Amino acid sequence: EVQLVESGGGLVQAGGSLRLSCAASGFIFDDYAIAWFRQVPGKEREGISCIRSTDGETYYAPSMKGRFTISRDNAKNTVYLEMSSLKPEDTAVYYCNARTWPIEYWGQGTQVTVSS
Repeated sequence: EVQLVESGGGLVQAGGSLRLSCAASGFIFDDYAIAWFRQVPGKEREGISCIRSTDGETYYAPSMKGRFTISRDNAKNTVYLEMSSLKPEDTAVYYCNARTWPIEYWGQGTQVTVSS
């Protein structure tokens, strides 16, 4: 069974930091690029960052660059998203996504709430 399980969300004050984890199982993790998205109710899901499977190259949405850092540990089948200098507008459900064309999987999401 394919699973992507996000964890590490919670309530944090503005200016604080969180590290999200995405633990994968049920597929060959090394073959998949992993991305983080977030979604606020009533809005479209927004891409944050992606890390490639082949060489670990990373990509960030321009608004996220500098505050968010993605990394992966293939030995643990886990991807991380380090978030710093958090703002109330970062409040959302954060999802991880594993993809290798034409296949993709989604996790169930973890809530991040940033208080002002």
